[in-house]
Amino acid sequence: MSHQYYQKVWAEAVNVLNTASSLDAILQSAKPERDKKLSHTIVSGLYAKYALVLKKLDACFDQTVQPQKRIMIRKLLDATIGRLIEVKHEMVNLDLSEFSNMGGAIAELQVLPSDVEEVVPKYYKAQRMREITERKAHLNSILKKLGIFDEKHKALVLTEDEAIRLIQTHERARQGRLRAKLMRELTLIKNKMRPAAATNEKIKTAEEAALVLQKTWRGLQSRRATKSKKIAEMILIGMQQPVVVEERQRRRALEVEEMRRQMQVVYRERFQKAMVEERLRVEQLQTLKLTRQIASEVRNWFMDYKNGTGKFPELPTEEMGGSAILFGGGGDLEQGVAESEASKSTVASTKEGKSKKDKGKKAKEKESKKAKDAMDDDPGFKMQPSNFLPSILSGNTEFDEIWRGKNEVDNPLQHHYMDMIENEKQQEVEREVRRVVDEALRVELELLKAALDRDRANRGKKVKKGGKKKGRKGGKKGKKKREKDLTPDRTTDSLFEELVTQGIIRYYPDTPLSNFFGDCALAMHEQKKQGKEPSPGLGDVRRLINEYCILPLGSKEIHQASPLVRSVLLTGPTGSGKDLIVQTVCSELGAVLFDLTPTNLAGNYPGKAGLTMLVHLINKVSRLVQPSVLYMDMAEKPFMKKVPKQDKSDPKRLKKDLPKIVKGIGPDDQIILIGCSNNPWECDQKALTQTFNKIIVLPKPDYGSLSAMWRHRLMQFPAVSRQFNTGVMAKLCDGYAMGTVVKVINEVMTCKRVLQLKTQPLTHAEFINCLAKYDPIFREEEECYSQWYAKTPLGKKKIRALELEEEMKAEKEKRKKKK
Repeated sequence: MSHQYYQKVWAEAVNVLNTASSLDAILQSAKPERDKKLSHTIVSGLYAKYALVLKKLDACFDQTVQPQKRIMIRKLLDATIGRLIEVKHEMVNLDLSEFSNMGGAIAELQVLPSDVEEVVPKYYKAQRMREITERKAHLNSILKKLGIFDEKHKALVLTEDEAIRLIQTHERARQGRLRAKLMRELTLIKNKMRPAAATNEKIKTAEEAALVLQKTWRGLQSRRATKSKKIAEMILIGMQQPVVVEERQRRRALEVEEMRRQMQVVYRERFQKAMVEERLRVEQLQTLKLTRQIASEVRNWFMDYKNGTGKFPELPTEEMGGSAILFGGGGDLEQGVAESEASKSTVASTKEGKSKKDKGKKAKEKESKKAKDAMDDDPGFKMQPSNFLPSILSGNTEFDEIWRGKNEVDNPLQHHYMDMIENEKQQEVEREVRRVVDEALRVELELLKAALDRDRANRGKKVKKGGKKKGRKGGKKGKKKREKDLTPDRTTDSLFEELVTQGIIRYYPDTPLSNFFGDCALAMHEQKKQGKEPSPGLGDVRRLINEYCILPLGSKEIHQASPLVRSVLLTGPTGSGKDLIVQTVCSELGAVLFDLTPTNLAGNYPGKAGLTMLVHLINKVSRLVQPSVLYMDMAEKPFMKKVPKQDKSDPKRLKKDLPKIVKGIGPDDQIILIGCSNNPWECDQKALTQTFNKIIVLPKPDYGSLSAMWRHRLMQFPAVSRQFNTGVMAKLCDGYAMGTVVKVINEVMTCKRVLQLKTQPLTHAEFINCLAKYDPIFREEEECYSQWYAKTPLGKKKIRALELEEEMKAEKEKRKKKK
């Protein structure tokens, strides 16, 4: 793709972002909306637009080579991700469900469901690739020292019987090949001894032989053309998978993408070098001039203010902007005077207003109670203030002013623009100089005030001392109590190695999020209309995992400002993909995996002192190597009321400390706890729901997801017939977990069976016989999960909202009947 193409994609993304952000800004100031359907339509539309923009901006940031454009795109990309997460939490509060219906918004935008499925930004891992590679190498070296290897690299160890059986198999295969070769030779000898065919006697001339050859060849060519047309038609309508994949074009596209990424590194280094050189040049030429100019302007303002009011003003603090708000950004002297006077008047007005507030407190409480009672029935939906919307609006404005109409004919290779660097460094140096000058002038102002006070005191006037800063009292009261460091003298590498040795930090295979296979459910609204329980798809689960676990943790800036999700509980039947999700989260983030499963911790750090050390190491190391994922399988066991006698792992060991670990995760900590449970109802529900902020129940796969899985798994083998009906297998697997389906495919499609595909075509019976060994997800088990989820905090809110809705409908019907 060319530079112009990505510039066009960027412009399209900003156009969609302009529409979404303008509507978003209106909703921020709008009154609460009581119509939930209308609110859902608006918010889901916003969500779909932000997801569409995220996909476009990620592609642009990954392939744009111009460094100044990349800075702008990154700003918009981060703000869009943060706002998308905020809108998702708004949808959860509105629908009282983790899964939301997006069918209407997708139809309105006229895009495919895959277009609005948010992707994991490529820069999450790209900017930390060196760190991730070094950490993996360090982990592998520790595992090698311990003698623990990955199963792929383990030597094959056989018993004596297995070795004899392997030798017998190979010997029988060798004898079979010899026998087949002998029979082939005997057949050829018999064919040579047969008399010539009668047709050969009829061909007497060379012309007749040529006609026979032409007829045979033309017939073969026509049959091939007909077959290829039929296959092309079947591929076009989606009834058959393509036989040949254009790997050459795909490989070439990947090479171009990698080449552009390498160009980004070279261009960034040149850009940074130019920035440093320009900064030094501006400092040498402009520092002295700017110092004199700023000091002169501020001193003149001091004297003009003193001549007008008889006293010296207060110079705005650095947090307020310093002297820049008096003379910069279109401000002038009168504006600065007005602002300083207004700041003083507000202090006086607040003091006077306190007494009035105390007097009218009771009256306001009565009014608020009445208003609350009136709104209790249905307060309506109100969009909460956003931390990212101002960045989106400023980014859109900057794009329109700088990049939208910029003529880049003279810069076809997309180098940096020196005029933009000059302007930026000029402003940067001016801010730096102004900060230093303001500090010096504040000292000078204090001396002038002291001199003026002495002059007035000599004249016998009453002087009210001012300008003294009141010190804060009790500053230590609000400070958070710091945890005592039990390992102050140890390095990060030694602590990391200790946890790897104890089996707490674990190796995980590199698993992309796309490996969690499944489609989104787009018929949830229709199911609700028909009175059925809306069932989400596996694609909806994949989207939730991205929104709660991956997108917030990938960037520290986004994690600090976005809604905080400290922990997630994954529940579902065996084989539904819980462990796969944990591996995908770690892989997409390049995170370190801490295994806190009770059986894994059994025997490690015994006793009370050992438990204290374990919790300390988890808290300390997880923050040193963040992003970190704290994983706990069988997450219900620490909160069980009665532990089975046969369980010797002491699962209740972390019952008190686990909630403390979760509570200690703050916005600055890129850490998340992910728990997995097959039987979440077998424990104290209050403690479980207090520990895990979000609960996701993994549904059984639908027909679309199963059919796509069968096609994806089988059609990667070229020898499998493209006419193999995967829809039949998807129908037969209805009710089985996706993990079970994958197991069945792997058991049937062994290396030996793949080699035999050309001579022995694949049949459905092979899969059916293997599938019969496993149990499906029974209806009783599904009902257990739905009944348990109804008792969770979000499930209770949903049930209560439905009950209120039914009561309101009944009241309306009664009123109609009375009329």
